Amino acid sequence: MSDMNDVKTFLKNLKESKAEFVDFRYTDMNGMWRTITYHQSILTETVFGDGIMFDGSSIPGWRGIENSDMILKPDLSKIYVDVYAEKPTQVVICDVIDPMTKKGYSRDPRTVAKRAEDFLKTSGIGDAAYYGPEPEFFVFDEVQFNVSPFEIFAQMLSRETTSAHEGALFTSHFDPTTTGQRIDKGKGYCQTAPLDQGTDLRGDMLSAMHEAGLVVIKHHHEVGTSQHELSFEYDKLTRTADNLQMYKNVVRATAHAHGQTATFMPKPVFDENGSGMHVHMSLWKGGDPLFMGDKYANLSETALFFIGGILKHARALNAFTNSTTNSYKRLVPGYEAPVYLAYAANNRSAAVRIPHVENKKAARMEARFPDPGSNPYLAFAAMLMAGLDGIRNKIHPGDSMEVNLYEDEELKKKSMCSSLREALQELDQDRDFLRQGNVFEDELIDAYIELKLKEAAELDRRPHPVEFGMYYAR
Repeated sequence: MSDMNDVKTFLKNLKESKAEFVDFRYTDMNGMWRTITYHQSILTETVFGDGIMFDGSSIPGWRGIENSDMILKPDLSKIYVDVYAEKPTQVVICDVIDPMTKKGYSRDPRTVAKRAEDFLKTSGIGDAAYYGPEPEFFVFDEVQFNVSPFEIFAQMLSRETTSAHEGALFTSHFDPTTTGQRIDKGKGYCQTAPLDQGTDLRGDMLSAMHEAGLVVIKHHHEVGTSQHELSFEYDKLTRTADNLQMYKNVVRATAHAHGQTATFMPKPVFDENGSGMHVHMSLWKGGDPLFMGDKYANLSETALFFIGGILKHARALNAFTNSTTNSYKRLVPGYEAPVYLAYAANNRSAAVRIPHVENKKAARMEARFPDPGSNPYLAFAAMLMAGLDGIRNKIHPGDSMEVNLYEDEELKKKSMCSSLREALQELDQDRDFLRQGNVFEDELIDAYIELKLKEAAELDRRPHPVEFGMYYAR
């Protein structure tokens, strides 16, 4: 299942590293990491040759119990370190293999991402798609929630706000260890300590990421109270998705080690900015940047067509880039979220922004509507397929919009989806661009829609605390 030369090198390095365990990790359709851990003493060339067996029927949206055997194929091209494991542990990311065909499983998100990269190469358009995501997250000191027939509540406790704060995150019984330093709503961006009480935590996160094997860049406080952002170096599509999975894992583990908790929910706090995941994208061929040119904002015609494809298919993309019911509580006007289907240079209210760059070779587009609750392999692959459809069919995005889009009445007719259910309907109706090159197979799309409709139904059928406020006394 793996190249034996790579296996021999891995086993030799593993022994020298004195790592006791190896985590073999793969990603389910919801974007969650799954792990099978082996003791290093049992790992041989035969284990890698045969592959690592697991039960696919226990993974939501995958195989039935009557056909459950699946195989993990380790990718040994990059090895991560589990910084927080008590015993020295290395992390190997795997592809999921169908034992019947001996090929990548059609519902394995990483297989889909690799197929998208292969499709780019066979299309003749380019040979590399680079991605640079910017995932935001919230950190709380304590979170309590319960959903049962006679109890529905959620409470977030944070040291960065106060019970007197409008829309408070915690009640007056919470007594943080520091006093007098609070960030007001919407004023957190790039604040400095002691107002920013997450500086040391983010520093530890960035250090842990570096130790794990990521190329890290910076960290800062985000706009929302208790909201943060770290960044790591861009890379090709599949590798960036791998890195993002490690990023999210380290963020959660570091917060836990500090006695806090981190979440990538797009909108955990009402009346605060939600957490987005702006994604920078560019195409290259033969070492040359395809998005550099002399058109609008120093972009090429190819780049504009790519943007045209993204905007044309944005509502179907929402099913992958904004894949939770909570995502659509972020995609509303007034909180810097890109609601309308438009593009412009430096316009942060547009769905697609063209960042200013000093080095013209760094020309790229930034999709601002994705959020960090998405499955990165599926989201990145779907965006690539939309952009390539734009290039192949010469879909021009129209005029750029240099105005505050929240105030443009005409644009309000061209908006993102307003619910997960609506996004899934759009995906069902607009799927042909994803099926090109057999990148997204119909069975994957159908299974994904079925899986996500169950999430939408869970929310639809349960009473909501807001409903008590509006209707209890009527």
